[in-house]
Amino acid sequence: MFKKILIANRGEIAVRIIRACKELGIKSVAVYSKADKDALHKQLASETVCIGEALPQDSYLNVERIISAALSTGCDAIHPGFGFLSENPEFARMVEKCGLTFIGPNPEVMEKMGNKAMAIKSMIDAGIPIVPGSHKAVDKDEAKKIADEIGYPVLIKASMGGGGKGIRLVKIKGDFDYLYNEAKEEAIKYFSNGEIYIEKYIESPRHIEVQVMCDKHGNVVHLFERNCSLQRRNQKMVEEAPCQSISNDLKNKLYTSAVKACKAVGYDSVGTIEFLVDKNENYYFIEMNTRIQVEHSVTEEVTGIDIVKNMIKIAYGLKLPYKQEDITLNGYAIECRITAEDMNNNFSPSPGKIEFMHVPGGMGVRIDSAVYSGYQIPPYYDSMILKLIISGKTRLECIRKMRASLEELIIDGIPTTTEFHYVLSFHPTFILGNYDTKFIEEFLKELTLNAKLIR
Repeated sequence: MFKKILIANRGEIAVRIIRACKELGIKSVAVYSKADKDALHKQLASETVCIGEALPQDSYLNVERIISAALSTGCDAIHPGFGFLSENPEFARMVEKCGLTFIGPNPEVMEKMGNKAMAIKSMIDAGIPIVPGSHKAVDKDEAKKIADEIGYPVLIKASMGGGGKGIRLVKIKGDFDYLYNEAKEEAIKYFSNGEIYIEKYIESPRHIEVQVMCDKHGNVVHLFERNCSLQRRNQKMVEEAPCQSISNDLKNKLYTSAVKACKAVGYDSVGTIEFLVDKNENYYFIEMNTRIQVEHSVTEEVTGIDIVKNMIKIAYGLKLPYKQEDITLNGYAIECRITAEDMNNNFSPSPGKIEFMHVPGGMGVRIDSAVYSGYQIPPYYDSMILKLIISGKTRLECIRKMRASLEELIIDGIPTTTEFHYVLSFHPTFILGNYDTKFIEEFLKELTLNAKLIR
């Protein structure tokens, strides 16, 4: 097994990986920016290395400094976590060229599945349903022609996109040109790649994803599905597993397609296949995340499988210890992403000092976080500060426990989305579980209207 792993990340995921390393008897090296000098992941790791100033490009996106830190501390592997360099095939190649192991898929597969146009072509070849569209990068003129053919509304999407960036919804033809230019500029800014493709906009779909684990010996298993439809501006806010609002027949189709997709491209790590499902239960592949995901925690709770530890073992070359029939579902789990954002000010980021913090506990309550009382949240990074993961025998038990836990959660000093999640837990649509990707927008309009009526 690896002797020492460098975690090329920060925050909650860095803490999560360090804990997995400790359980496996592996030493860990935390890298940190000057803004993260008091970060929890720095305090928990076996060793630490400062890799630069606060801005990501000067620290967590600085490939040379990260690899130098790994080599100078005698590491034999690098775990990228999620975000930052986690889906950068050139980083993975450089890690391998320096004699280190990249804890993730091989760079060629990452490149193929990370590029949306290439991924879609691979899925077409594998016979997996995809959303109608260009299926490849196109220029503006060709994009407009395809949009006319498939009909509006359409989505303009960055080929190398992710995290909701480089996406624009075009409802009418007259808006196409300026939205195309916006998407392209954003793609260049965030991904250094301005390639754009077009696809049909599926109205009010559900966003369902299948967690997969694949080893380097050709073995592939799925860990069932997650419902990730509760989103705002393409950013997930709540996830749950399993999804109660789709049929078992559709679930089996999604599992089969996810496994088929992995085998078709020779995938060899932990990953997620994401699908859109329309009101008639037609389903379409949209992308693959070639990394650990934020919401992996809910799948761990309902399967009892430690996905992070398995990801490390797979990278070392070990075979999966499970056959598909060994993996079973046990109850339900719901995850609330608590962010340092002000819901009364259009969810604007709210960095600052946490004056006091108290987290809930008890059976079926899990907190994944990297913040604490007295911690100063820097303004340079993602606003997620805590994941509250609730598990129970039934979904209703989870919702009740979710409410009780949110009532107990105290984070003083900064605005957070705790109250938003609490109010959401009482909404009839959420309780029934029959929501789609448009529900959060409608819910927020309700909250705004009710606030005005109260005034």
